Amino acid sequence: MAVVRTRGAGVLAVAVAVFGMTLIGPSVPDDTPRLVPSLPPGAPGRIVPDRVMSWNICNPCKQGDIDRAREIATHAPQVVGLQEACVRDVERMRDHLRNLYGLKYHVAYGPVLRHRGRCGGMPWRPGGFGQAILSAAPITDRVLVEYPDGGSEDRGYLAVTTRVGGRPLRVFTTHLAQRSQAAVREGQVRVLAAAVAGHRRAVVLGDFNAVPDAAELAPMWAASADADPGCRPPATGACAPTTDWSSKFDYVFLRGVTARGHRVHPTPYSDHDLVTADLAPG
Repeated sequence: MAVVRTRGAGVLAVAVAVFGMTLIGPSVPDDTPRLVPSLPPGAPGRIVPDRVMSWNICNPCKQGDIDRAREIATHAPQVVGLQEACVRDVERMRDHLRNLYGLKYHVAYGPVLRHRGRCGGMPWRPGGFGQAILSAAPITDRVLVEYPDGGSEDRGYLAVTTRVGGRPLRVFTTHLAQRSQAAVREGQVRVLAAAVAGHRRAVVLGDFNAVPDAAELAPMWAASADADPGCRPPATGACAPTTDWSSKFDYVFLRGVTARGHRVHPTPYSDHDLVTADLAPG
């Protein structure tokens, strides 16, 4: 069958293509097929059963999800709490972790904002932006809570139950209001700390946008302890910074569990570093 092309049809095709490109949105990374980035020497190569990780992956930063997956695979935690996460990005990261590195994760999504500028998507169906939890063990009892006051942008926490080290554990991940909004964070922490206090064993992973001795974090310190043993308020300079501006904003708070190791891992793929903790058995 002959295909007849007219000038009008050509213009329409170009317009459709351009429109389709604009729908992708600025935060969707370029995951064009390329060489699979290998893991560095010493990478575990399989899930580390007691390891948890918190990472604000940065949005919009236009980083490839293959690179983000490699960063996670380098440490291979049992549980990962992500902030500033678009649903589609996390879907790709999960697939890359499985297909490229053999690491299989269950995922719970916690979008608190639908925004095309953040996550792309069509105008009538923008992408979901917020938190996500990856777990090597199955996930149950998912709860997504939006804070009554998000500040300059909707914020909330995501909580699930999974197993770490063979035992049930309640896992939270959150992203609190921006740095200049301490009064808003104070209300958010009250909501979060009350939820955490309702569990005997819990881990809270997140970007709190506040240094350890910030007054608004007091309820979290009352309900839990940081996995970093040298980091307690008042700040003594022993807290390892977790951001490009040399502040500790990212935490692994523990309730009813302890850590036998804690590390901050610098990364070129976000303005926040990865924070891991290896939980003690029992």
